[in-house]
Amino acid sequence: MTGVVIVGTGFGCITHLRALRAAGFDVRALVGRDADKTRERAQRFDVPNGLTDLGAALALPGADAVAIATPPHTHGDIALAAVKAGKHVLCEKPFARDAGEARSMLDAAEAAGVVHLLGTEFRWAPGQAAMARVVQGGEIGTPKLATFLLHIPMLADPEGEVPGWWADTEQGGGWLGAQASHVIDQVRVMFGEIAGVSASLTQVSGRTWNVEDAYTVHFRTHSGVAGVMQSTSGAYGPPVFVTRVAGDKGTVWAEFDTVHIADAAGSRVVPTPDDLPLVAPEPPAGDLLVTAYDNLHAFGMDLPPYTRLCATFRDLIEGNPVPADPPPATFADGLANQLVLDAIRRAAREHTWVTL
Repeated sequence: MTGVVIVGTGFGCITHLRALRAAGFDVRALVGRDADKTRERAQRFDVPNGLTDLGAALALPGADAVAIATPPHTHGDIALAAVKAGKHVLCEKPFARDAGEARSMLDAAEAAGVVHLLGTEFRWAPGQAAMARVVQGGEIGTPKLATFLLHIPMLADPEGEVPGWWADTEQGGGWLGAQASHVIDQVRVMFGEIAGVSASLTQVSGRTWNVEDAYTVHFRTHSGVAGVMQSTSGAYGPPVFVTRVAGDKGTVWAEFDTVHIADAAGSRVVPTPDDLPLVAPEPPAGDLLVTAYDNLHAFGMDLPPYTRLCATFRDLIEGNPVPADPPPATFADGLANQLVLDAIRRAAREHTWVTL
């Protein structure tokens, strides 16, 4: 059985540990900063080692791979250490602090010849995958206009707690990296590379942060799709979800994992892909959800697609064949996504259109 070390005791225990085990990994160690918390969580989840020393974890017998579930500003050092030790790496998003760091992580992983994947689990979500297949299969003709809208009240209350790093730009905090990194990846899978962006980064909730809790991005792809990504985690009221693509022969949109098409023949529901069946979410233990930010994962909706991502990670390590669709995101995708994030931040800072 392929052994894995999980670095991070928050999201690492909320989702990674459960998904990796369900995918057939042997979790050899948890690595955290707080010795008592790390030991307690290792004992709770029957992990044989709870450590604060990454080097000691990498040296454990049977530790073949590393899953990184720590704040973004720590990803680079951890990934480089793991790769240097010859370990396969699954790294959370946002991938890095900037494109320069992302490129160094990709270069090191490729030079070491290890498997390297990015934590973009929603590539395996049935709705997202079905929508991408509709677009790529030409069912709406040539895609022209795309809208990705998400408003949620998670951080609307200024008293709602978040991890310290999340409220700090230097540590990779803010809603852009947390949420837009998923949307950027979805856009790239569906339409190809993004050619340019304009953007504004704002704060909707009444907080005194130096990071955004909202973004609005206008983008254009090399394939000619014009689109808008807008999201906030700081708006009171019922959630708003819109994922919609208009083509010259029809429109496709998603309502969670249900995908619809409308064209000259009328409207219809797209069948759930046979290879990506709907699986009921499995909420994590409530006491693991310490902050308002943790509550993003309260329903466990990310567990089924993350398990598929982890199964793909295992198969690649073991040399087993993996389906080409959806394609797993590698560190190359991490770099490509980071280039777009950097361009968005520059566009917002300089109030200009930025060409990638």
